[in-house]
Amino acid sequence: MSTIAVAPARTGGMTKDERFVILASSLGTVFEWYDFYLYGSLASIIGAQFFSAYPPATRDIFALLAFAAGFLVRPFGAIVFGRIGDIVGRKYTFLITILIMGISTFIVGLLPNAATIGIAAPIILIGLRLLQGLALGGEYGGAATYVAEHSPPGKRGYYTSFIQTTATLGLFLSLIVILFTRTILGEPEFAAWGWRIPFLVSVLLLGVSVWIRLKLNESPIFQKMKDEGKSSKAPLTEAFANWGNAKIVLIALIGGTMGQGVVWYTGQFYALFFLQSILKVDGYTSNLLIAWSLLFGTGFFIFFGWLSDKIGRKPIILTGCLIAALSFFPVFRMITSNANPALEKAIESVKVEVVSDPALCGDLFNPVGTRVFTAPCDTARAYLAQSSVKYSTSYGPAGSGVKVMVNGTEVPYVDAKTSNPAVLAAVQGAGYPKAGNAEIVKMSNPFDIFKPQAAAVIGLLFILVLFVTMVYGPIAAMLVELFPARIRYTSMSLPYHIGNGWFGGLLPATAFAIVASTGDIYAGLWYPIIFASITFVVGLIFMPETKNVDISHR
Repeated sequence: MSTIAVAPARTGGMTKDERFVILASSLGTVFEWYDFYLYGSLASIIGAQFFSAYPPATRDIFALLAFAAGFLVRPFGAIVFGRIGDIVGRKYTFLITILIMGISTFIVGLLPNAATIGIAAPIILIGLRLLQGLALGGEYGGAATYVAEHSPPGKRGYYTSFIQTTATLGLFLSLIVILFTRTILGEPEFAAWGWRIPFLVSVLLLGVSVWIRLKLNESPIFQKMKDEGKSSKAPLTEAFANWGNAKIVLIALIGGTMGQGVVWYTGQFYALFFLQSILKVDGYTSNLLIAWSLLFGTGFFIFFGWLSDKIGRKPIILTGCLIAALSFFPVFRMITSNANPALEKAIESVKVEVVSDPALCGDLFNPVGTRVFTAPCDTARAYLAQSSVKYSTSYGPAGSGVKVMVNGTEVPYVDAKTSNPAVLAAVQGAGYPKAGNAEIVKMSNPFDIFKPQAAAVIGLLFILVLFVTMVYGPIAAMLVELFPARIRYTSMSLPYHIGNGWFGGLLPATAFAIVASTGDIYAGLWYPIIFASITFVVGLIFMPETKNVDISHR
């Protein structure tokens, strides 16, 4: 990287044209993230509507996996639209992506559920999620590249940080629309049909986005390169068949976006899932808690983008990965302590043990939700995990059958695939709270933020969002600066969407599967901790600092 030309920083503020470029690019991307994240915010309701043929536990995992399906195809969208963006141009490519995203989201709002059209409903839903993922795979790289190529030297971190706010603002907007609709309709009506309204509203956002983007001109760096006949004719070959560039792609992935992705999705999506599915906080309160933390934290994307122009991209991103890896366990334990203290106390004081013949106990790890557990040992453990009961497994002599022990007392056991009243009564009698017991943190309106427990949880969620802003605020500038202009769209999009789409997008389902298979509500946190730690080490050794490179001469 030392041979790359360095450009002097420009003094003065943004021009009018630069402000419009940032506004137009960011606003369109906010709407696209809004479309994409509606599903994640409504995963439990989507599961009930489209996967109703399955038990609740499997329904939750299927819903999360349908959410993850959109992430899985994002790298393919990066390849397809990255190639188009490097050949045809940045502007027209992200016009196409926003149309695909908006139309797919609108159709979800019209799609009949499984009770109406059967198996076709989840199949069509997953197909629409795949289209959304493909579109998003092309959107982010185009928007980040477009803004960076309009940015003056020395200010790319600051300018592109506005793009970095779009994902969180899109999530925030989706939560606000959902909360507003829930409040107006009430929970029963919202769960029955009102959940469709946020999806249908997206068509209005689509119209605004397309109108704004039609007013944009092509990136000046790309236009100059195209006019001079220097644009790439085969960006995929240049980006990935050339080891010199492919090596930087791998470093950007393992030493940057992989850790950034898991920190981001832990701090926003897994935190929401942890509140709802593990701590049993109601959906309205969970969404409000997350929304407030996002509102307080979003400005730090811009702060850390600005700071990266001063001290570099690398130290901020890697510090965020390290601090997050060291903090996840204590922060999530404190969230439990404030959101559901009765559950925390039960986890510490109640000993639940499944004793079984080893031959009757299998591996419960089930991130894809396709395995069917029939052995009593497995169904008992799965039931306990779904009830947020911490358990351990001990092995008795061959042929001994299965026993559930609660504080040393055997509980009459029956098949626990769906319910087990005796086990439920025993764990609740020993101290585990009943479902819906997280009343201490319950918020009946947005201004219940002043309740002590709600304020404490929001503060802890804000810390998680702060980690997100550290790793995500500077990442767009870093990715743009790593690659030459002729293959920039293609090269930067792939590691970004593998890091976020695969490592990040699979996090909620995988982390929940780890929880279910171990009986420990915190065990799923090992997933982001391990990958964030790997990124810290690899990035520290191999990732170059990029803040002073001149991207117009590459």
